Amino acid sequence: MTSINAQAPDAVVEVRSEKEQARPTFKKGYGFHPLCAFADHGPAGTGEPLTILLRPGNAGSNTATDHQKVIADALDQIGLGPRPGRRVLVRIDGAGSTKATLETLTRRRVSYSVGFTLPMNTPDLYHLVPDHVWTPAYNTDGQPRDGADVAEFTGLVDLAGWPAGMRVIVRRERPHPGAQLRFDDVDGYRLTAFATNTLRGQLADLEVRHRCRARCEDRIRNAKDSGLANLPLHGFDQNRIWCQIVALAGEITAWMGLLAHPDHQARRWEPKRLRYRLFTIPATLARRSRRTLIHVSARHRWSGLVEDAIGRLRGLPAPAG
Repeated sequence: MTSINAQAPDAVVEVRSEKEQARPTFKKGYGFHPLCAFADHGPAGTGEPLTILLRPGNAGSNTATDHQKVIADALDQIGLGPRPGRRVLVRIDGAGSTKATLETLTRRRVSYSVGFTLPMNTPDLYHLVPDHVWTPAYNTDGQPRDGADVAEFTGLVDLAGWPAGMRVIVRRERPHPGAQLRFDDVDGYRLTAFATNTLRGQLADLEVRHRCRARCEDRIRNAKDSGLANLPLHGFDQNRIWCQIVALAGEITAWMGLLAHPDHQARRWEPKRLRYRLFTIPATLARRSRRTLIHVSARHRWSGLVEDAIGRLRGLPAPAG
């Protein structure tokens, strides 16, 4: 299954000078509020950016039209067509919890797992669920998570106007020691929910699948380390091009790890570590007998890894077409 993670809130880009369409952000800063989508390669690898939509700083996190554009661009980027079917999973945080966004996902016939905002009468709904209905939640390693349970609220929540076949799954967990308590905590539990159209599988497995969307936070951090943290140009369209260059850099580093280092921990190295260990190795280019050779310093600690990567890339079959 191909997984697409879309994210908005944590991609806020602060600026320190006047730039076109820079606006105050919801984080009490000033800058831009891009919306990003990344492919998820799982815990063993880094996912490449599929699209980065640059928006003014005052753009809403849950603007459905922006989410619809990002979803369309992401599906176009992976090349599976506008309606790829349930083999594609789209995961979005609570910002995607709008009827228009979920209707778009339904029309495109993809699987989705989207954060869901619980209604104001959630405490009343919670007390309608018997204790035996709650089942233990899992950690990402498949082991039960202490103090956390999941249950389905589909039949309790008013879903009028939402897409048919949508399920609402709620997770309850005791706040960690030292965590800030909230007014909407119920009986000492913190309740979070997500919506999905997946009909099969245990609730705990679906909940773990949704929480793995948090890998998108790592992708955003990598994008900021690759240039998204600072938009250097004044014009809005110029900075849109800059975002595409950042996405291209993410594509190159992601596929370098997948193809050149499939069995090495370097596959998961982030840009800062890649720059420190691999991209700064002394080397020279030489051309001889119509061949281009690269001479890598043998004294460098990671020169062997570079040589293995080059040999592996040379052994790949030529691209079709």
